[in-house]
Amino acid sequence: MTAVTEQANPYVEAFAAAAAAGPAWLDDLRGTAIRRFAELGFPTTHEEEWRFTNVAPIARTQFAPAGPVPVTAAELDRLAYPGACRLVFINGRFAPKLSSRGGLPAGVEAGSLAEALRANPDAVRAHLGRHAEFANHAFVALNTAFLADGACVRVPKGTVVEEPIHLVFVAAGAGAPAVSHPRSLVTIGPNAQATLAETYVGLEGAATFTNAVTEIVTGENAVVDHYKLQLERVEAFHVATMQLAQGRNVNFASHSISLGGALARNDVNAVLSEGCECTLNGLYVVTGRQHVDNHTAIDHAKPHAVSHELYKGILDGQAAAVFNGKIFVRKDAQKTDAKQTNKNLVLSEDAVINTKPELQIWADDVRCTHGATIGQLDAEAIFYLRSRGIGKEDARDMLTQAFARDIVDRIRIAAVRERLERALFERLHEYGH
Repeated sequence: MTAVTEQANPYVEAFAAAAAAGPAWLDDLRGTAIRRFAELGFPTTHEEEWRFTNVAPIARTQFAPAGPVPVTAAELDRLAYPGACRLVFINGRFAPKLSSRGGLPAGVEAGSLAEALRANPDAVRAHLGRHAEFANHAFVALNTAFLADGACVRVPKGTVVEEPIHLVFVAAGAGAPAVSHPRSLVTIGPNAQATLAETYVGLEGAATFTNAVTEIVTGENAVVDHYKLQLERVEAFHVATMQLAQGRNVNFASHSISLGGALARNDVNAVLSEGCECTLNGLYVVTGRQHVDNHTAIDHAKPHAVSHELYKGILDGQAAAVFNGKIFVRKDAQKTDAKQTNKNLVLSEDAVINTKPELQIWADDVRCTHGATIGQLDAEAIFYLRSRGIGKEDARDMLTQAFARDIVDRIRIAAVRERLERALFERLHEYGH
């Protein structure tokens, strides 16, 4: 047993000390998950899926279960999206006084997962834990074992939600390193449309570890626009899995933005049904000694599905990044059209990027492409800008922002786009100055 695996024991002990709270099926699910986590332990760099990401800093830190931390509305005002339904979670627990659930169409449910488990356990049971499997995923198993609260969103058949549903997850350590396990369950009914935004932020204080899982289930002909902004403190640890299960003819687009965290890992897994269109876009910007790892898997399980994937990275300082994108095309998934691209801009000689796009195809009537690029700023472009009277640092910032613009411009929510533009400006200003 490795040293990293041994660090699973405190979590097993914490689980044993916690009082069971929930229906029998949920207690059984939690028990199965903690036993599987104990068997797996934390992943190591000897495992292919974690070859370039060392989670020893997480495993060796004595994180205690995060408790309630006072947060004022003023601290969250900067995260507000005009007109959006906002659900706030402090260390994974729903904060109703900081949330605003007004303006939703009739029949739409958006609130606490713990509340939903009490009010309508059968509806939750139909999907919770059935899509994000933990048999071979230690962090998903750990999240499932400590599953207590998070977001529960249900959009019924044929309903169009005009304004975004904004989930805000705040990580706060009060005096000692703290861990939270937010869980989100989102079900979008047939012929329904919705926009969902997840924002992860941190408050000043002790180190935090956010271990999040989001399950999104879409019915036939649904249209979903999804955004994730990871803006936690640079000392924070963030591991998250999003699992998407699509019905027929679904149009789903997700945009993942990673700017914060000492170590961040984002797993995005999508299973496509017949006639689906799935778009996965991502932007990661890291500096100092930050490490970000993006793993995506698009499973074309049925024919006539289309997937588009574009991830871009900007690295400076001694930062490191990983991109591993997999596209599976099953034997019966004829007429698949899949494209995957990863582009990276390296601003420092000490920054490191490991990129691995993959295609696994078992069908013969498909159109699939993938590719990856790694480069630096164009010296001729910098010279051209400087010859027009633009300073060296400003020229560098302009070209870097132009590189990121392709992702930024794909964001349809104006408030999200503006917030990202401000964050990028601040980060690039740090780079150059």
